[in-house]
Amino acid sequence: MRLLFELDAKDYDPDGRAFVRPSARGIIIKEGKVAMVHSLRYDYYKFPGGGLEPGEDAKAAMIREVREESGLRVIPASVREYGLVRRMQKNDMPGYDYFYQENFYFLCDAEEETVSQDLDDYEAEAGFVPEWIEPDRAIYVNRYVNTNIQGRFTREREARILEMLMKEEYFAR
Repeated sequence: MRLLFELDAKDYDPDGRAFVRPSARGIIIKEGKVAMVHSLRYDYYKFPGGGLEPGEDAKAAMIREVREESGLRVIPASVREYGLVRRMQKNDMPGYDYFYQENFYFLCDAEEETVSQDLDDYEAEAGFVPEWIEPDRAIYVNRYVNTNIQGRFTREREARILEMLMKEEYFAR
């Protein structure tokens, strides 16, 4: 999968012990809008997706996570790779010096009918709700609205992905 970019805080010892957490995210575009998850508590947008379970491949994790976070059911035959974003930053977890994450992005389509969200406790606390949003609005919110520290890397990562998709004219198709 092509490397899109890296987000590296450079605030950690690269020779230290890494906490590794790969994730997979779905990009679903329809009629000029993109399916995203809006954190009502922290007011930012993210692509639906999340961490891979042990032994789970990225495509299967993306399909599962999109359903859990957004209620959208991905059509497996529509899934195609988009790219990879690497993230590195200092970690406060005991026994680890830094956080390392590979975020696998997949373009895909979803069925018209949705199901109920199945959120983890932290996702429910963050107020995750699915929304179809215009990409420039999500970029604006992620960059300029309520820019507290919560979700800083997520905000920037998703804004950059949306800008790439716009430049590559995915919203014009």
